[in-house]
Amino acid sequence: MLSDQSDTPLLDLISVPADLREFTPVQLKQLADELRQETINTVSITGGHLGAGLGVVELTVALHYVFDTPRDRLIWDVSHQAYPHKILTGRRDRIRTLRQGGGLSGFTRRVESEFDPFGAAHSSTSISAGLGMAVARDLSGGANNVISVIGDGAMSAGMAYEAMNNAGSMDSRLIVVLNDNDMSIAPAVGAMSAYLSRLISSKGYRSLRKVAKEMAHHFPKSFEQAARRAEEYARGFVTGGTLFEEMGFYYIGPIDGHNIDHLLPVLRNVRDSKQSGPVLVHVVTQKGKGFESDRGAGEKYHSVAKFDVVTGTQNKSKPKAPSYTAVFADSLIAEAEKDDRIVAITAAMPSGTGLDKFAKRFPERCFDVGIAEQHGVTFAAGLASEGYRPFATIYSTFLQRAYDQIVHDVAIQSLPVRFAIDRAGLVGADGPTHHGSFDIAYLGCLPGFILMAAADEAELVHMVATAAAIDDRPSAFRYPRGEGEGVELPAVGVALEIGKGRIVREGTTVALLSYGGRLGECLKAAEELATHGLSTTVADARFAKPLDEDLVHGLAREHEVLITVEEGAIGGFATQVMTSLARGGLLDSGLKFRPLTIPDQFIDHDSPASQYAQAGLTVPGIAATALYALGREDEVVPARA
Repeated sequence: MLSDQSDTPLLDLISVPADLREFTPVQLKQLADELRQETINTVSITGGHLGAGLGVVELTVALHYVFDTPRDRLIWDVSHQAYPHKILTGRRDRIRTLRQGGGLSGFTRRVESEFDPFGAAHSSTSISAGLGMAVARDLSGGANNVISVIGDGAMSAGMAYEAMNNAGSMDSRLIVVLNDNDMSIAPAVGAMSAYLSRLISSKGYRSLRKVAKEMAHHFPKSFEQAARRAEEYARGFVTGGTLFEEMGFYYIGPIDGHNIDHLLPVLRNVRDSKQSGPVLVHVVTQKGKGFESDRGAGEKYHSVAKFDVVTGTQNKSKPKAPSYTAVFADSLIAEAEKDDRIVAITAAMPSGTGLDKFAKRFPERCFDVGIAEQHGVTFAAGLASEGYRPFATIYSTFLQRAYDQIVHDVAIQSLPVRFAIDRAGLVGADGPTHHGSFDIAYLGCLPGFILMAAADEAELVHMVATAAAIDDRPSAFRYPRGEGEGVELPAVGVALEIGKGRIVREGTTVALLSYGGRLGECLKAAEELATHGLSTTVADARFAKPLDEDLVHGLAREHEVLITVEEGAIGGFATQVMTSLARGGLLDSGLKFRPLTIPDQFIDHDSPASQYAQAGLTVPGIAATALYALGREDEVVPARA
């Protein structure tokens, strides 16, 4: 029996979406209120994405009410807005494990639930995936619905339009819900808009439209074309849907995405339609609705730490050192003060990359291209070709989306685009979709690239200055998420000698060669190895390309064991080192070489400390690797469970 004290009496009745289909529309409104509060309470405990999920509460309820999920496939683009969806789909009892080790993912994930037909955490994949599912359904003779929910931000990416162009040329029935919470294409929504949306989604309107089209066939072709365009543009004038109609979609909207009474009839009409081809339903919502929306809608509440539900104050620990992102931003501003050819580019992540600070200082020299990394890279190449010095500032995991442009438009033409690669390495709660695991490997194989990795925030300052000075070829420097090591920052950045590393600590038996942010762990590992009587050299490579072969070969000749340590996948820095050693014959005479990389697996969401421990890239893993190489495995301290 339900407790009279429950704050969520209707939500308590929901185990799976089929349960809510027993509710009345009036009850659905109360359910939405309860679901919104449950989402707020959950994120206050776990942290995570807040504004996006609060904006789609009513839409989530309506979609699961009208459609027969999971038989009907419901795909959430990016899926950072899917916490309400998870609560309604049998995961409420685990929702407070969100983004924690062993708990629920912060995004949709196929292995987690049958209600997650497609996993995502990068944007603009939903229409492509949905079209694939729709075609698969048609080929197998199925009759289920496929619904892709995509936000206005994700619609700024080229992939979404590629998918729409393809879908518009096909007869496969696909439903796209455009969740518009910031677009200028949406006129005011209200009773008239809702009425028109119900009208144009209704069977009667579609039948009349079909009759009119059939009649137009009997008139001259010019008249038929004129009549068709007049009807479409009239609908476009009223509803704003001309663009989508031109791409082959039947457009419905805009409708109020927070009004259950407006959503249900339109979604039912779309569900029951036998019309072939794609349909786009345009809903207008407000980010952060229900959490003092002036706070919840802002970028500040896009992704949050744990917070106080009453005040909204986030429980962020006081940093011991400035973040790498902040140090990068300040360093780039300092370089731009000296050189008016320096420009900065971000792909819809101004605050995440620190370029919001740069934009305040140099608004005419900072460009946010939207979720369009491919365009952003080639845009930077165009700037570089005209003598400007572009810094393409993109997370490692998002830069993957522009790989052909990096190769074709930058590397082959040897254009001096500078890639500032934030979120290098393992990033914590966002998990494998956001780990910066692969950039060392995917850039390291490109001829002519200069690759750097900052061991600490002081090194980052110098690498920004180095990249600014490189004007004859492309370069990239990577740096981790979070706060720095707490080292003293230089007053000004000084360009480093290209392709030269440094010795940080000298020893005789073991050499630890670090590339990037594990240098501090290597120094601690050297102290640990000293307790075993092992004298250890620690070196900071600084560059993966061009590699400091004098440093590498010297370490190989003068030590019994050489271990490389990097925050990247197999095929990265260690491959560069091994290739150099093999070509120099230094692997032929007894050197014990061991590469430490991120393991050849996708590491699940957890704290960064736990992830690095799992990867063997902390002191115990580094020390154990040296001891095993020397045949002293009996001295290895077992890892704690």
